[in-house]
Amino acid sequence: MPPVSEQTRIVAKLEELLSDLDAGVAELKAAQKKLKQYRQSLLKSAVEGALTADWRQQNPPAETGAALLQRILQERRARWEAKQLAKFKEQDKTPPKDWQKKYPEPVQPDTTGLPALPEGWVWASLDALISDGPQNGLYLPSDKYGSGTPILRIDDYQIGWHRNRSALNLVDADEAICKTYSLVTGDLVINRVNSMTHLGKSLLIGFQLEGVLFESNMMRATLSTALSGAFIAHYIGSGIGRSRLIKGAKWAVNQASINQQDVRSTPVPLPPTSEQCEIARVLDDQFSAVTDQGSAIDRALQQSTAQRQNILRAAFAGQLVPQDPNDEPASVLLERIRAERAAQGTAKPARGRKPKVQPNA
Repeated sequence: MPPVSEQTRIVAKLEELLSDLDAGVAELKAAQKKLKQYRQSLLKSAVEGALTADWRQQNPPAETGAALLQRILQERRARWEAKQLAKFKEQDKTPPKDWQKKYPEPVQPDTTGLPALPEGWVWASLDALISDGPQNGLYLPSDKYGSGTPILRIDDYQIGWHRNRSALNLVDADEAICKTYSLVTGDLVINRVNSMTHLGKSLLIGFQLEGVLFESNMMRATLSTALSGAFIAHYIGSGIGRSRLIKGAKWAVNQASINQQDVRSTPVPLPPTSEQCEIARVLDDQFSAVTDQGSAIDRALQQSTAQRQNILRAAFAGQLVPQDPNDEPASVLLERIRAERAAQGTAKPARGRKPKVQPNA
């Protein structure tokens, strides 16, 4: 217990220092919010074509988005026909008449309310751009976890970030399961069950996660090799892309979900391949800078928390303000408090007079 005068000085100094600290924390949190807004504004600019407007004028494409889409669709149909012929051969059957007419055409994109695209771009459904899938992930009971093959779970990644392979859970999975659910570089995984805040988050698989399995709360889509997977992943992570992806989400208790049809029907803006690559490059560079700034803000916030504790520790250790030898010692203050308490304890409370009872009339 410091002297009363020193207590007053400590409180005044605490209010001054903590007020300055709170103002700094508020500025850091405001900067955090602006970084998130900047990220989304970059994505919006990218998927609407504004980000590469100047680049586009200087780099006319060899193939437009519409021509690229037609090529992808032709390759899609050719894959289906080759697969059907392989089935007929395996079953030792002659292909029936008009068997090609059973080809499942891709979902047509609903572009209602979507922005106009630059010349050379075209809207396509994600279904048209997928060469395999979407495929739901693997479910295994808890007793299968602990050793074996790494598995990617929904808490292992956010948009643009994932845990290292060595930090993933392991599952006991046989060869057949691994063959069916192993991720390949270039696969796009999409979260299909989660809170609405995180539903639809996606991750483009890089070589670091090659061969990792993926759990049942997500879907895997293999994209056409004619595309920039990074561009598609950036689009799905944008406000426009994600809102269209989860547009038909179904609600359950505290969770929402999307299905394979929701993924297939998601409209995607399709620029020429060269522009897709340029957009992905610019976004990756910008997001790298945003990540660095975000990390610096996180460190500053951690330092602010530590500084708050240091200030309080100094205050209660008598190190925050200088002592004044003219202050009344704390021992005198305590003695006076004890004397006042003792006086209050010995004083007899005044006894009130009992009210007179009035006789009944």
